[in-house]
Amino acid sequence: MKVLVTGGAGYIGSFMVRHLKESGFEVVIADNLSSGHEDAVEGFNLQKIDLVYEKDKLDVLFAKENFDGVIHMASYIQMGESFRNPGKYFHNNLIAAINLLDCMNRFKVKNIILSSSAGVYGNPAKLPIEEDDFKNPLNPYGETKLMIEKMLFWHEKAHGLKFASIRYFNAAGGALDGSIGEDHPEESHLIPTIIKSALKGEEFTMFGDDYKTPDGSCVRDYIHVLDLVANHALALKALLEGAPSNFYNAGIGKGYSNKEVIDMVEKVTGLKVKVKVGPRREGDADALYASNEKIKKDLNWEPKYGLKEIVESAYLWHKNHPEGYQK
Repeated sequence: MKVLVTGGAGYIGSFMVRHLKESGFEVVIADNLSSGHEDAVEGFNLQKIDLVYEKDKLDVLFAKENFDGVIHMASYIQMGESFRNPGKYFHNNLIAAINLLDCMNRFKVKNIILSSSAGVYGNPAKLPIEEDDFKNPLNPYGETKLMIEKMLFWHEKAHGLKFASIRYFNAAGGALDGSIGEDHPEESHLIPTIIKSALKGEEFTMFGDDYKTPDGSCVRDYIHVLDLVANHALALKALLEGAPSNFYNAGIGKGYSNKEVIDMVEKVTGLKVKVKVGPRREGDADALYASNEKIKKDLNWEPKYGLKEIVESAYLWHKNHPEGYQK
């Protein structure tokens, strides 16, 4: 079985392609390397293609390779930036998805996994969030993911496309041996930001401490990247075996507050985190965590790692690679 992973040189993508290879798949990567790293996927079949601007190159790739399925991970992902520049997010994320789906239709590739976001829900009326709960994204990034999910629905109606959309909040952690990890051009994710600040002895800014939560800091669901790529692969295998299209929440089924994450970083690393409380970011909900009962039942998936393992593996990566991948 041959799989195309778009965004496969990115943080999650680099773990995804390794897991697929270990699971017996042949893997091809399409990535424009705007935030991905060649060093992270050394030895893999990497095709430098921009899904927005290089439709012809995408066609050539599909004509050459006989793909059984696609895992779509190529998108801009920074919630805060999406507020400041919504046009950038709508243009990139939506046009890339349109071009990819059009190409899949032309070459009759019928199976796709979307790496989506639990940000499609917005500020939920109840916790934990379930897949059928009301969708009301609080930022343009989440809106683009919801719009792509709707594209998938209508492509199934029109062309018989089969899909699974995996919704998750915060992928985190690194390889257990420290070999690969998270390295974004402008890091905004909580756990790596805290760890990098602690390693440098710098101040970490926590955005708000007046949320409607037990300790005043916002609560989020974290999933180890190894657990996340495992459920993406299981979803793809299910589609290839004839499973119907579906939507899944992926997480550990509970949330941790920012302050709990800070405490865990201090416990694991032995370092002191210097915290400065800043203003809230626009679009941040009080608490977000999702039920994972559906994905556990349908795909026989269980998360293996908790917050402690997430922080331990992230710390190992950042301690040993303070500059990230070689530029």
